[in-house]
Amino acid sequence: MKPVDEKIEKYRNKKAELLAYGCDGDEYNGVFNIPLPSGARANVIISNGLGWEHVSVSLKGRCPRWQEMCYIKSLFWGDEEVVIQYHPKKSEYVNLHSNCLHLWRPVDVELPTPPTSMVG
Repeated sequence: MKPVDEKIEKYRNKKAELLAYGCDGDEYNGVFNIPLPSGARANVIISNGLGWEHVSVSLKGRCPRWQEMCYIKSLFWGDEEVVIQYHPKKSEYVNLHSNCLHLWRPVDVELPTPPTSMVG
C-alpha cells in the first residue's frame, strides 16, 4: 500500500477517525471522504494490520461501481499490485453496510492470478 500523500490527505476526516477509533490516523490508516471522477463522494477507510492491507469503500445510496473501485485502488496501490475483493463462505459472511465494498492485499505474499487469456 502506498502511504497517504497530500493529494489524499486533504480528504482525511479527522472527526470520523476520532469518533470511530479514538485517535488520528497515520499514513496507512484513516478515514477519508474522497471525490470520485463520477461525481460521487466515497467514504473510504484504510487500514493495515495482522498481515493485511485493507480499503473499505462506501457510497450513499448505492454500491461503488467497477470504475470507482479501480480509481480508489489507484490511489492506494501501484498499477502492478494485485488486490482482491473476497466473496467469503456463507458461514463467514458479514455485511455491516449494504453499500460498501472492500479491497484486500496480503502483505509479503504474491497473490496468484489466472492467465490473462482467461480474463475478460
